[in-house]
Amino acid sequence: MPTSSRPHAFFLLSLPLVLAACGQSQQQAQGFHGMPPAEVTTIKVAPRALPAAFEYVGQTTGSKEVEVRARVTGILEKKLFQEGAPVKAGQVLFVIDPKPLAAQTAALEAEVVRAQAQQAQAARELARLKPLAEKRAVGQKEADDAQSNVELANAAVRAAEARLADIKLNLGYTQVTAPIGGLSSRAPKSEGSLVTANETLLTTISQVDPMWIPFAIAENQQLQLNKAVGEGRLTLPKDNAFDVQVRLADGSVLDRKGRINFSDTRINPSTGTFEMRAEVTNRDGLLKPGQFVRVKLLGAVRNNALAVPQVAVMDGTQGKYVYVVDKDKDGKEIAAVRPITLGDWVTFENQNLWIVDSGLKAGDPVIVEGVAKLRPGAQIKVVAPGATAPAAPAKPAAAPAPKA
Repeated sequence: MPTSSRPHAFFLLSLPLVLAACGQSQQQAQGFHGMPPAEVTTIKVAPRALPAAFEYVGQTTGSKEVEVRARVTGILEKKLFQEGAPVKAGQVLFVIDPKPLAAQTAALEAEVVRAQAQQAQAARELARLKPLAEKRAVGQKEADDAQSNVELANAAVRAAEARLADIKLNLGYTQVTAPIGGLSSRAPKSEGSLVTANETLLTTISQVDPMWIPFAIAENQQLQLNKAVGEGRLTLPKDNAFDVQVRLADGSVLDRKGRINFSDTRINPSTGTFEMRAEVTNRDGLLKPGQFVRVKLLGAVRNNALAVPQVAVMDGTQGKYVYVVDKDKDGKEIAAVRPITLGDWVTFENQNLWIVDSGLKAGDPVIVEGVAKLRPGAQIKVVAPGATAPAAPAKPAAAPAPKA
């Protein structure tokens, strides 16, 4: 009985080994951990022209900024506008006590009348003596003195009239008017304060339509742009004819575009930057002087750029990477990791794309769908777009912070 049971025992011991070997063969046929090859969709990377945008930090300023100062010395008598409110060109803003200057004006008017009387007297004296001198009834010296007195009287009249005109001009300056239209600022001096000619600041007026937005570009960044242009990798609009998009502090985008109206040719030695300035209409007064905004320059083109969809780019411990289609030693398609260096993030034809600076070449098959199910070296099956089974989305690489 024991002898006859040995074949059965051997069969029972061998059966698990056979089943295990069959299971391993089936797992290899099906893929990683016994799963079937992951279905993925790919694109072939191809060079193409893509839009390029450059973003900088700017601060709004009025297209005209005027400091309103006192032009005569006196006591500030009235303030005739609401601080911070719009004012019109020629509008009276302040009144400086005019009474002292009015008194001086009256005195100089009397001085002009006196000088004119002396002028008339000298003219009559000359008219009386000139005929007598011709008849030699009086000496020539008396006639010459009369002629000199007339000339001196004429000069005295002109001097008195000039002093009168000057004091009248200063009297007019006691009414301080707005030289331009725009938004007024704070008035640091209150009524009753002493103001000094050409020194005391009364208020500031900013013309806010159009609005100007100065911004600075770093020298090294400009050199990189110039190099890209020289190598043909980048085309910039002629004569800085960029479309300027303005993004406000809350992230909203201004509903109108501006233009570049100034580009400095000199580098600021203290900051290592050079200045550019955008101009944008502001009829609705949405922009205020002093706001910090982001200025985005649109209109440049990247030539022969390589780009991949944002969803294809992954974050790893060693940096950014994508999966590409490769083959193992048995000729089966597998997912291979390809480290890449990224450039800018752009939106083109309703797609969010990463510019790839290095790591890929034209024709590389990059996996764009089914990435979440992949592991390095996993067997894959390339299918048509949209045919991959749904899976939990993988976390793509984040977009870069805007360049300033």
